[in-house]
Amino acid sequence: MAPGIGHVGGKKLIEKYGSAKMVFEEKADLLQKLNRFKNKEKEDISPPKLLELAEKELEFAKKHEIAVLGIDHEDYPQRLKHCQDGPIVLYFKGDTNLNPQKAISIVGSRKASLRGKQFCEKLIKDLAVHRPTIISGLAFGVDICAHQAAIELGLPTLAVLGMPLNTIYPPQHRKYAERMLENGGWLSDYYSSAPLIPSNFAERNRIVAGMSDATIVIESGKKGGSMITAGLAVDYNRDVFAVPGRPEDELSEGCNHLIKSQQAALIDSAKDVEYVLNWKKDGKKKVKQTALFQELDPEEKELIGIFSTSEPKAIDEISVEAGIPMSKTATILLGLELKGVVLSLPGKMYQLN
Repeated sequence: MAPGIGHVGGKKLIEKYGSAKMVFEEKADLLQKLNRFKNKEKEDISPPKLLELAEKELEFAKKHEIAVLGIDHEDYPQRLKHCQDGPIVLYFKGDTNLNPQKAISIVGSRKASLRGKQFCEKLIKDLAVHRPTIISGLAFGVDICAHQAAIELGLPTLAVLGMPLNTIYPPQHRKYAERMLENGGWLSDYYSSAPLIPSNFAERNRIVAGMSDATIVIESGKKGGSMITAGLAVDYNRDVFAVPGRPEDELSEGCNHLIKSQQAALIDSAKDVEYVLNWKKDGKKKVKQTALFQELDPEEKELIGIFSTSEPKAIDEISVEAGIPMSKTATILLGLELKGVVLSLPGKMYQLN
């Protein structure tokens, strides 16, 4: 809520002082930044006023059953945490794991063609065996097609909104949004009184890209939200897929450009996603031979012990739990990856193979 701070600036302050609480107790850097925005005609933006607004926001969230997830909250999406411009605070309403084993974002034109919608539906149907979480933006066209397909197949699906969670846009999609609360939900980084401005929709795309292992662009023109999302996914070192089309088709211009510029892999079926993301068709993990573990050194065995489940873990989380420096953790993980014991996932995440 503090003007001029932003998500990146806020993270730097938290890192400098150790916690958000300490930022408000120290005040020095915070006040310096806020002073640039002081104006007699503007509302008081002092630290006490900001804390008062925060208290009201917590009351609002409690009343409407909205989870407020700070960046250090255990339920905060780990994939998003590794994005430099990821939200300091994320608002969530729904019922699903925000750190699923598999997650993909599906985006595309608001004026999707019948061909594009049919491809979207078939793709999700063919990937359903892997039980991925489907992420999109609840917009017309490809977005709502992806959400609907996920709902019908019983897959968790998340809508990332460019507005506070007390507003659903477009209103025509509220009935689908309500169903998503049963197995999925709504995400936003906008507090309840945040202004509704057009740029919000472009800004929210960083969450769409950052929440997933891969972004799939079904149809897109040369410009638009889908191309922004794809570009962000590339910046986050996530996989990007694009559906090719005829050169003369306006809705294929964006996808063809992504493929031609090598920003995206060509996709014509679910097999492409399974291959690139190393998803096993039968969904089963390979059985490890006891002899393989006997060959591991003590440090490798200690790191393996941290993976108590098949859920992915971030490298910094592994480093903290093991009590060893990040650089050494990365070296050990590389050795385990070469031995086929762990898999390296997008966003510096790892899981047992």
